[in-house]
Amino acid sequence: MGPHPAVAAIRLAVRRVLHDILNDHTSRAPAGRHPGRTAERLPSPLVLVACSGGADSMALASALAFEAPKLGIRAGGVTIDHGLQPGSDLRADEVVLRLRELGLDPVESVAVTVGREGGPEAAARDARYAALDATAARHGATAVLLGHTRDDQAETVLLGLARGSGIRSLSGMAAVSGADGRYRRPFLHLDRQTARKACLVQSLPVWDDPHNTDPAYTRSRLRHEGLPALEKALGKGVVEALARTAQLSRDDADALDIWAGQAEASVRDATGLLECAKLYALPPAVRRRILRRAAIEAGAPAGALFARHIEEVDRLITGWRGQGAINLPGRVVARRQGGRLVIRQG
Repeated sequence: MGPHPAVAAIRLAVRRVLHDILNDHTSRAPAGRHPGRTAERLPSPLVLVACSGGADSMALASALAFEAPKLGIRAGGVTIDHGLQPGSDLRADEVVLRLRELGLDPVESVAVTVGREGGPEAAARDARYAALDATAARHGATAVLLGHTRDDQAETVLLGLARGSGIRSLSGMAAVSGADGRYRRPFLHLDRQTARKACLVQSLPVWDDPHNTDPAYTRSRLRHEGLPALEKALGKGVVEALARTAQLSRDDADALDIWAGQAEASVRDATGLLECAKLYALPPAVRRRILRRAAIEAGAPAGALFARHIEEVDRLITGWRGQGAINLPGRVVARRQGGRLVIRQG
């Protein structure tokens, strides 16, 4: 008799991602090695799981511990102690113990200091990813697995919709992201209940973070009030539809990014300045991508650059009436001079 369907589903999702990681790893072999012997000559890749102790990440950790050895992949884990709750260090130690009991190695807990910029949720996320990046680099890990589910993806799409930040915000989380595709999300097509059921049938202890039910946090309110209200009004299937929207939006956004990258050189003059007349001739979605990229290159922080900022800069091209300079985050200023768009710090 095979494993419970929930366990089988999470293992299959992880197995597929590990195959992708292994293929990427072997394709990076130094030139000159015999193609048929690349895999056995390369050192085994190390894959880490980021685990909070919750159901999603514990299910992911158990599946990684089961599947990785069969593919010759080393598997480890890391838990981040955000220090936002009393006893968080003890909780992190418990997670480390559970990961070691699963057979993962290396395993460690990393304490971070959460700032205030961008709000508590964004600040915690920034601190967490910085710690994961540092941990992966320290251990030489090829990839870090994250336990985001289809439900998380639906919430992310709705949060993006509320911000009104355009199609990229509606793209949700990518299955592969980060430098060199470091972050992998195997569960984006699985629902939260599948992960929780997998933990239950395997008798894996899980921790329910009280922040996930705290109405002070936007995502918590969306999870426990917003999505249930949408399902009541529109019927079941809202989560699946939002996840599909994320993938379709990502495909469109990726295509527009490529188009903008190819068009950018054609709208700059010999000195590298953007020519307003040529920008005006581009479709708005392409033009605004070029403007956003130019602002970031000038020093505007990407996380603080919103759609309203780009719209104001865009009006220097599409609604020119002699208006003054536009102030952007990061002390970046955009102004129109002699038919050129000048974006620089100062």
